[in-house]
Amino acid sequence: MAIKIITDTACDLPKELIESLNIEALPIWVIIEEQEYLDGDTLKSEELYSKMRSGAVVKTAQINYKQFMTAFEKCLDNGDTIICMPFSKELSGTYQTATLVKNDLLDKYPDADINIVDTNCVLLGLGMMVIEAAQMAKAGGDKEKIFEMIEWRKNHTEHVFTVDNLEYLCRGGRLSKTEAMVGSLLNIKPVLDVENGKLIPLEKKRGRMKSIKRLVELIDERGQDLENQTIGISHCDDESISQKIKEAILKNHPNQKFLVTNTSAAIGAHMGPGGVAIFFMNDKEPKYL
Repeated sequence: MAIKIITDTACDLPKELIESLNIEALPIWVIIEEQEYLDGDTLKSEELYSKMRSGAVVKTAQINYKQFMTAFEKCLDNGDTIICMPFSKELSGTYQTATLVKNDLLDKYPDADINIVDTNCVLLGLGMMVIEAAQMAKAGGDKEKIFEMIEWRKNHTEHVFTVDNLEYLCRGGRLSKTEAMVGSLLNIKPVLDVENGKLIPLEKKRGRMKSIKRLVELIDERGQDLENQTIGISHCDDESISQKIKEAILKNHPNQKFLVTNTSAAIGAHMGPGGVAIFFMNDKEPKYL
């Protein structure tokens, strides 16, 4: 019997880290030219971006009922407490599907301890929350303390990001075709944010490097207690830009710790090659254990 942390591949965590912390990351579906793939399983991020650069039409589909049912039943047969942490319900129906499976399972397992949490987060905003939950569970923390941590991080995790090509936001319904066309002609790069789990625009910058510079500025404007936290950087197949971001941050914070990942295929499908996001805390995090 244990606390089992279940999430999805939108958490953007490396496979080795997921395995070392006994996390279950259910794969999101990615559809390329009508061919279905499982994010991180039958499709790697690098493959996705290569296909997108070649003009492939990409869509995504949420984790399905059967995937959640299989994962939850395995835990319940072990007598585990489940804490399921999908990415923000404002950005996907994954949370609702997990809740539906929970309700159906309670008929078969009336004493089951299944907890579905709306995280309000995505990518490494979610990933670093998942890491902390798994570490707390491994250290013997109780679920109420884990919920306390999740609630704090929901309210204090900053997500700021930009994209290199507006076409992909347009395909995902985040921009109109007119906005995307005009923005592309003027070399406009949006600076975006996630607030209360929703994607919102912050600013518009002329040119990629200006938008990247603005992301870095927001760390000092919004971040707190940076030396005692890890800053997350997710890049869409552009390791060079993530390195430039690290170097810019290190000028003001020479001892800063980082977690850098190549954005998962499921989210990269909507950001497009060259997209980049930064994640950090806007307050000093309390101790939970």
